[in-house]
Amino acid sequence: MNSVVYLKNDNCAVAIEKGEFISFKKDGVEYIHQKGSKGWGNSDIEMFPVIGPTSKNKYTVHTKKGDATQDQHGLLRELEYILVSSDEKAAHFIKKYQKNTKIHNSKFPKKSTEKDLSWPFDFTFEKKFLLENNTLKIDFIITSNKGMPYMLGYHPAFLLSNSGKETLIVNGKKITLSEIQDAGHNAYPVLNTEKIVLENINRNHLEISTTGFNNFMLWTQVENMLCIEPITQYTSYTDQKFSEDNMRISEGKNYFSFKIKIL
Repeated sequence: MNSVVYLKNDNCAVAIEKGEFISFKKDGVEYIHQKGSKGWGNSDIEMFPVIGPTSKNKYTVHTKKGDATQDQHGLLRELEYILVSSDEKAAHFIKKYQKNTKIHNSKFPKKSTEKDLSWPFDFTFEKKFLLENNTLKIDFIITSNKGMPYMLGYHPAFLLSNSGKETLIVNGKKITLSEIQDAGHNAYPVLNTEKIVLENINRNHLEISTTGFNNFMLWTQVENMLCIEPITQYTSYTDQKFSEDNMRISEGKNYFSFKIKIL
């Protein structure tokens, strides 16, 4: 079975590999950073149930059901997606986790002291893609015990011209690539907004809009790619003190969406 799912219409084509969003083309022009290219080894990941580095907190998150061991961006990234359904317009993937199950940490031992990760709550995490005209919508549905603390972030990487001249527009304000690079590992916060426009140099501009996140952070260390990441919390403001005091609380089922429109 082919591990890549393809969505397509008259102008656009999307490729998804084992749940990872690896390509979005319009008229043959690519808009997504390619895995293995300079800058980052992935095209997208989800950050859940925490966002950011947890090393300052001794890889520990404090919850009402006890302490959990979490590495940077949580344990969801270590689980494999299962394909539920797909056709030319849509694809549906899911991950399931049973509470307190130990999951091997791929960062161990080179980048982390923690061999295994765990979380004291059951959850399912659904990722749904829908391609319509020049727009790709990605929905995230988290089903869990009511009262579960969590953070959610989506971490896609967009292809740039390698010129360093791209800019972003947020509420009429312009943000340059050099400003984002200067933010370093903390990433550049763009808070209390649901829309960003990426002004590309050698391809169409992109309008990125979200539902439910309310914030973004922007990250890159290179000029050929940029991560535009919707987040529920900007964790650098908490000094990476991870506890449910700094997290959202589940309603049992929580919905989020992320749209990319090629302008």
